[in-house]
Formats: sequence, C-alpha cells, structure tokens
Amino acid sequence: MTDASLDMDIRAMLAEPSQREKGFRVLMQRYGKVIYWHIRRIVVSHEDAEDALQETAVKIFRGIDSYRGEGKLTTWIYRIATNEALNILRKRAGLFHSIDSLSPQLLSTLESQASVDADKAVTALQKAILSLPTQQRIVFNMRYYDELSYEEIAEATGKNIGALKANYHYAYEKVKKYLQENL
Repeated sequence: MTDASLDMDIRAMLAEPSQREKGFRVLMQRYGKVIYWHIRRIVVSHEDAEDALQETAVKIFRGIDSYRGEGKLTTWIYRIATNEALNILRKRAGLFHSIDSLSPQLLSTLESQASVDADKAVTALQKAILSLPTQQRIVFNMRYYDELSYEEIAEATGKNIGALKANYHYAYEKVKKYLQENL
C-alpha cells in the first residue's frame, strides 16, 4: 500500500463518523513518531515535544473536517505540528537563537544522550542546528531529517519557496561552519 492510498484510507475513515476513532488511531500509529521527532527537533525538550504532539493530535482530530484534501495529508499534519511547536516556543521566555542561549543543563543532557565517538559528531550536529534561528532550523530539519521537498515545506509552513531555499542555504552554511570549527 502506498503512502497516497494509505492517506486516502485514513481520510475516508476520519470522514466517516463511525470510523473516526479507528482512523485517528491508524493515523497516529502511522505518523505519530515522525510528528514527534519533527516537533522535538524544533522545541528540543521531550516535555515540550509531548505537549505539542498532544495539541497537534487534538487539532487533527477536531479539524479533520476542515482538511480539504487539496494537498497531501502529511503536509497538512506537518503544518499543524510546526505551528504547535512554534506556539510552544512563543510561550517560552527564551527562544533558542544561539547555542549560548541554551541552559548548561540542556547542553549536558544533549551530551549525556550521546555515546562515544560517532555520537560526538551527532551531538555537534545537534548543537549546530540549535544555534540556528528558528525559521532556518525548521527548514533545515524538514529538508535534512524529514527529506521533504521545498514544495511540501512551503505548503506546511506557508512560506514561499524562494525564502525557504535561502533559509536552507544559510542554515546549511552555518551548520557546516559550526561543524568545521567544533570537530
């Protein structure tokens, strides 16, 4: 079964009142982990990611009738998840604009989550990504980790493709420079 046919099956279940809960469970089994990690890369902390995921799930469940089916279901879900992650960031006093704004406790958590050698590079990459401004971080994560096209990112974020390409380019250059200086 392709992603497109699965999306159609899920949409059909969600549209049918008697099948809505089953469709929602299938949707969350299929996309829950992907959505969680998308959000987690934006908000960083597990607790904030869980909060945003829960809000995302509620909005998907309540708003499925507003999904017009014009784009991919996953893109609609990414848009909701991204907005919920950004809402969490807005609620927090300090947006992570640079690595210097991260608490020492969060940095030590990142380092303790990493194992030995190869994980040093992973930790450096995580720190480099965290040093990016929020919009660059979102675009970088969606391209690098989620492997979304610029068109899908544009649909999910409401940004134009040219701005997304510029954000990704700047993010890529900053991450590359950070890794060169810290590895």
